[in-house]
Amino acid sequence: MRPLSDFRPVAALNRWRNDPTVMQTVRSAAAATFAYAAAVWLLGNKPPPLLAPLTALLVVQVTLFATLTSGIRRVNAVVAGVLIAVGFSALVGLSWWSLGILIITALALGHLVRVEEFVREVAISAMLVLGVSHATDLALSRVLETLVGAGVGLLFNFVFVPPVWVSSASESIEDLASRMKDLLIDIGDEVAGHTPVERAAARLHEARDLNHDIAEVDESLDRAVDSLRFNPRVREGLLSRVVLRTGLDTLEIIAVVLRVTARTLTDLARERTDEPLFPEETATALQDVFINMAGAIDSFAVLITAQVSKDADEAETFLLTELSAARTSREHVAALLLEHVQEHPRQWQLHGALLTDIDRVLDELDVEKRSMRLAEELDRSARRQRERYPRLAPAQRWAGKKTREVWQKATGWTRRKGKNKGKGKNKGKDRKKTG
Repeated sequence: MRPLSDFRPVAALNRWRNDPTVMQTVRSAAAATFAYAAAVWLLGNKPPPLLAPLTALLVVQVTLFATLTSGIRRVNAVVAGVLIAVGFSALVGLSWWSLGILIITALALGHLVRVEEFVREVAISAMLVLGVSHATDLALSRVLETLVGAGVGLLFNFVFVPPVWVSSASESIEDLASRMKDLLIDIGDEVAGHTPVERAAARLHEARDLNHDIAEVDESLDRAVDSLRFNPRVREGLLSRVVLRTGLDTLEIIAVVLRVTARTLTDLARERTDEPLFPEETATALQDVFINMAGAIDSFAVLITAQVSKDADEAETFLLTELSAARTSREHVAALLLEHVQEHPRQWQLHGALLTDIDRVLDELDVEKRSMRLAEELDRSARRQRERYPRLAPAQRWAGKKTREVWQKATGWTRRKGKNKGKGKNKGKDRKKTG
């Protein structure tokens, strides 16, 4: 019997649920409708309280954290605009010159109270209130409608908790790693034999395009981080945020190194238009290095997105295996390049740059160093929280201890373990014993 998730309607529904645009559209429409109904019930419908659904529409965001922050800014913007309008109506009334002064004052006040994207709302609220004869009555009505809309928007996100967008961020990270893996495999295929400059330049353009991909993944990760804040569904929000963020930082550094590597090979192709980039034996060894690096990046992405699961253990094992093989191949390549440079010293600096780039990628992917970086980042985050909220220090220390225990269980890394670092397969076995 086919699983339920394989049917097209169910698969489409799951796809829509994981689409932030679809979810935001549905949630905004529902919240605005509820806000209008609540405002009519509380304030009446003469005139229609359209500001309440408008406020709910602007307040409800794709994450609970964004809803809370935008709701507060929205209310501040409307209240500031109303106060300015009431003051102007009492002093000068409405004319062409007072309208200009009103707009300038409202926009300046919007920046002072830090309402960010709602700066224009300060001026809009002030103009709407100033444009009627009974400014005081409309001011109170406008504030009440805003409060109703903001309250419904906030309550909507508490009752219908927004989804956690970690899975979509994880998929974005895996897609980015997959593109890096494909690029490394293509580079490995092209180091053998004669490589035209145009083909090498095409790989360079692909490496540069990774910058755009990283920006999209970073946006997806920011949304995922916001969805973890204040979300009752999430138990280990700090751990998930740190793991994904540090993982993306590592991939971003590797993307820069890959761009430099592609530029190095392009320069070599430009200098060697009538001959292979490397001798056959060296090219084969380099191809092995790039293939192992590609596999390591793929396993690294699975490791940081799977976190505490069976897949994470398997990914760590594969990562250790690929890194060990890549280091062995790298040493072989270094010996071959040294012999080649001694015989043909042309472009020796490009050979050295290529080896340096390989070392940087392998160093960024090192499992032991990553575990240390994660532990340091967890400590840093906990310390910032204690400094910001000193009265909550005991509870934060307890939460930090629990988070560290979860991370140590997932990775098998402890502070004491750093004194006896293993290498290769032994390091993977040590983790399994402690885990």
